[in-house]
Amino acid sequence: MKKSIQQLIQDIESEVRYTHSYIGKNKLDERVMEALAKVPREQFVPEHLQNHAFDNGPLPIGHGQTISQPYIVALMSDLLALKPEHKVLEIGTGSGYQTAVLSLLCEEVFTVELIDELSKHAQVKFQKLQYKNILSRIGNGYQGWPEHAPYDGIIVTAAATHVPTALIDQLKPGGNLVLPVGMPNFHQELMLIEKNSDGELETRNILGVAFVPLVNADNPDYSQLIH
Repeated sequence: MKKSIQQLIQDIESEVRYTHSYIGKNKLDERVMEALAKVPREQFVPEHLQNHAFDNGPLPIGHGQTISQPYIVALMSDLLALKPEHKVLEIGTGSGYQTAVLSLLCEEVFTVELIDELSKHAQVKFQKLQYKNILSRIGNGYQGWPEHAPYDGIIVTAAATHVPTALIDQLKPGGNLVLPVGMPNFHQELMLIEKNSDGELETRNILGVAFVPLVNADNPDYSQLIH
């Protein structure tokens, strides 16, 4: 049976309560939940999967990539602690769903995607749905987007093998970096890295996750990893 957005929101709230001992809270920021309720997730999933658009799980979008589980989108958005005047960097545009959610939470979203076709498809969606505060580029996520740094928050939507130094450098003091770290088919951990006003880092592991790998374009074999 096809679910509704209201049912999805209830599913997310239920999972937050179930994982409260890991994430340290019983509910997520109301602004985050309102953003998820407003973004039409069905517009970001493949047509043949429309009936599953409001399931609380990931879905394939081609090129070996996925649209993330809504609960994880909500959690990562919450951990960023964005304010309306902030600008955020997203590594891994993918379907554009997480990007759209972020666009309702802050002033500017800069999003980087390695796969040309996914980036262009997402940009078409942003224009169609009139998300006007998103700037996209095709590039290597491990390098970030230094031209617009520093950022109040940085989010990575694929599993990095390590915390990229470039992203730490591009994070503004007082900002949060949220990313999964680990190897494909092995344990991955969702991490929150906070940079204080002195530039010192505090790292917290949130919970175990499963993401597609963040491909490093500097790897000569990377073209084989994205098809």
